[in-house]
Amino acid sequence: MRRLALLASLGAVLAVAASPAMADPASINVTLGPDLQDKVEELGERDVQDQADRLAEVVRRTLVRSGDLDGARIDLVLTDLKPNRPTFQQLGDRPGLDPFRSISIGGATIEGSITTADGQVLPVRYDWYSSNLADVHGYTTWQDADRAYQRLASRLADGQYVTR
Repeated sequence: MRRLALLASLGAVLAVAASPAMADPASINVTLGPDLQDKVEELGERDVQDQADRLAEVVRRTLVRSGDLDGARIDLVLTDLKPNRPTFQQLGDRPGLDPFRSISIGGATIEGSITTADGQVLPVRYDWYSSNLADVHGYTTWQDADRAYQRLASRLADGQYVTR
């Protein structure tokens, strides 16, 4: 029994020692651009803040999984945001809108910079919008904006910082 306990302890120590050292994950800050700040009243403050938080979370999760940009500071500016369906604020302001049948071309534009762990500053720019209503798939208000966040995060993990 003692041998089994000793082997189990030794196995745990070796497993910890063999795992790669974890670097500090990237620091991600998301702010709103001036044009989007002008649209906050129209879209709804809660919805816009939720989207800024969602962008940070999608990028953080993707970069933690990939291990890329460890120790970097990522400053993103959400410069434009378009919903696929009316937001709560828009539904309240315009009662004729239908939350299910009213659809539009959505997406997001993101700009900013990455300051790598070694101090290099790299520009970031990405946007993605549906090209027509036939491309609008999904049933959420922010479907295309979320698609833009996921595509940006994948590109950051692949080292593609400025696209489109």
